[in-house]
Amino acid sequence: MKTFIRVMKALSDPNRVKMMKMLQTRPLCVCEIKEALGIAQSTASKHLKILEDAELVRSFKDGLWVNYSLSDGSKSPYSASMIGNLKHWLDNESEIQKLNQILPGIDRHEIVGK
Repeated sequence: MKTFIRVMKALSDPNRVKMMKMLQTRPLCVCEIKEALGIAQSTASKHLKILEDAELVRSFKDGLWVNYSLSDGSKSPYSASMIGNLKHWLDNESEIQKLNQILPGIDRHEIVGK
C-alpha cells in the first residue's frame, strides 16, 4: 500500500501534474520546467524528486544537463497506470493548453544565457 500512497501523494500537487503533462512532449531539464511554470528552480527540483521517488519520472545525464522524462512504469503498476491514464486526461484544461503552447518556445540554452 505504501507505493500506491506515494504515487497518489506525488500527483496531489497541481505543479507536479503539470510537470507530468509537460514531460509527455519531450524530456526537459529543471531550468525548462521552472521557466514554463514560473517557479523557483529549487521548487521545481523538489517536485521532480517527489515524482522520481514515486517512480513516475526518471532522470538521466546528457553531458552537463540532467534531463527528466516519464518513467516506463516497469517498477510499479500504480505509476504505470497513472502515467498511461494521464496521457488521456486533462488535455482540455486551459492551464495544460497554455503550457503546451509556450513549451516549444522554451530553450535551455536561451535560459542559461539569460
